[in-house]
Amino acid sequence: MLFNRRAAEDDTVVAMLASAIRRDISFGALCPDEKLKIDDLRKRYGGSNHSMRETLRMLASEGMVEATNQRGFRVTSATEEDLADILLVRLEIEKLALSLAIERGSVEWEAAVVAAQHQMRRAEAAVQRDPNDVSALEWDEACRAYMLTLVSACGSPRLIEMAGRFYDQSRRFRLAHLREGRLDFDARSRRHTALVTAIMDRDVPAALALLEEDTRADMCG
Repeated sequence: MLFNRRAAEDDTVVAMLASAIRRDISFGALCPDEKLKIDDLRKRYGGSNHSMRETLRMLASEGMVEATNQRGFRVTSATEEDLADILLVRLEIEKLALSLAIERGSVEWEAAVVAAQHQMRRAEAAVQRDPNDVSALEWDEACRAYMLTLVSACGSPRLIEMAGRFYDQSRRFRLAHLREGRLDFDARSRRHTALVTAIMDRDVPAALALLEEDTRADMCG
């Protein structure tokens, strides 16, 4: 029992560290290709050598961090080629998952989609009023929750997990566009309204086209 409790505590510490480092990578506080030294990270975020190494391994599995042979860890690059590759994979995963969700989703799933859209709109209004780091993070989390709700009825836990992973890899690009004022929130709102309508109508081609249009607009500006 004591061993299990310690393991659970370690998992909690790693999850907290991963959340903090993931956030700082997304906001650019940790820059692309920046070397991540264990001692420096511990001073900045806390944790033990073991918990920090486990955290970096977790983030490496998500694609946020890269492990280099004999050289430790560094933040994953964020080139135009990286953007194009992440966009390609995101679209393939999310479109497949959404098509399955529309085929299999229940009335309860439809209600969850509407609720997630409403929560995202509230976050969008807040970030437009006061675009600080806190409101930007809350907006991005609401957008992530909305995306995961869209695909939640697909019936494949692996597809859902992959959708979340590649969304996380795209965050740096989305948040950069937000900071630079390159997001058209009125156009986003229209796309989301049309997407939810297509979902309720079970119109797969229209829903997939709108999903792709929205994802490209968010990531590419």
